[in-house]
Amino acid sequence: MNKKQHALRGILCTAVGGVLWGFSGTCGQYLFMQYSISSLWLTCVRLLVAGTALTLMAIPKESARLRGIWKYPKDILRLLIYGICGLMLCQYAYMTAISHSNAATATVLQTLNLVFTMLVVCLWTRRLPVVREAVSLVLAVAGTYLMATGGDPGHLQLSGGGLLWGLTTAASVTIYVMLAAWGLPRWGRMVVTGYGMLAGGVALSLASRVWRIPVSLPPSGWLAVCAVVLLGTIVAFPLFMQGVADIGPVKSSMIAATEPVSATLLSALWLKTRFSLADLIGFACIVTTIFLLARPQPEQHAPVSETEETEKEPSEISS
Repeated sequence: MNKKQHALRGILCTAVGGVLWGFSGTCGQYLFMQYSISSLWLTCVRLLVAGTALTLMAIPKESARLRGIWKYPKDILRLLIYGICGLMLCQYAYMTAISHSNAATATVLQTLNLVFTMLVVCLWTRRLPVVREAVSLVLAVAGTYLMATGGDPGHLQLSGGGLLWGLTTAASVTIYVMLAAWGLPRWGRMVVTGYGMLAGGVALSLASRVWRIPVSLPPSGWLAVCAVVLLGTIVAFPLFMQGVADIGPVKSSMIAATEPVSATLLSALWLKTRFSLADLIGFACIVTTIFLLARPQPEQHAPVSETEETEKEPSEISS
């Protein structure tokens, strides 16, 4: 396969992965709207099933790493922190944000993790944001304001729960992007994400006693659950990782804007979610930050490039 074919494959894989994440979020919205299921239950199912599947998928090529990590207690502790404080928190916050608002709003608010990461990097390197970073910050604040108020400061258009959990999703993505870069890269994305999801799923299930949550779904409901777990994680994750391998994290970051776009279109066309003009302008402001922050700058220090390399790898599975 030549260079051009690799690039084409990378673009297609990244774009399809983003669309599948958007579709997954919309399926979650469908489940909350139609059957009022618990976001806690859905998160546990997604983490446990997807974590098991990704771990099994890693066996053919990563069996040595799957076994080797158990010889390093410090890395196991880091993995547990990553799975519980990172992946689990993000997955739960994202699904809960959808249950309080809609898939499009939750997915767009999740994109604010890029801005949060940029601010953390600026603090870490003790520097002020450069021009395009400052513009991204202004766009992020303006977009969030428009989504929350519709442009009227005296009226909260987005529910408090939707706004709070959406921002929590963005913050938790930032946390586990940083955790993933904290001593875990040598074990590989599939190993870390598979084990991390299992750790988070087991911890959340035990803490919440998820088996006590009543769930009664018709076939259409179970199909939506399968879409969230299978298409939104087990299929989308390897696709996106292939895209990162083919075209790199920078281009992949920008092409993955198909996620909030697909979530918005599917919510509107399938679930008849209505968006105001202020909502759409707010969406556009926040999505624009992807293109402003994804491209690396030569004058940035090492911590920034490291963040960019991990930013759209395991973190993309948040949605």
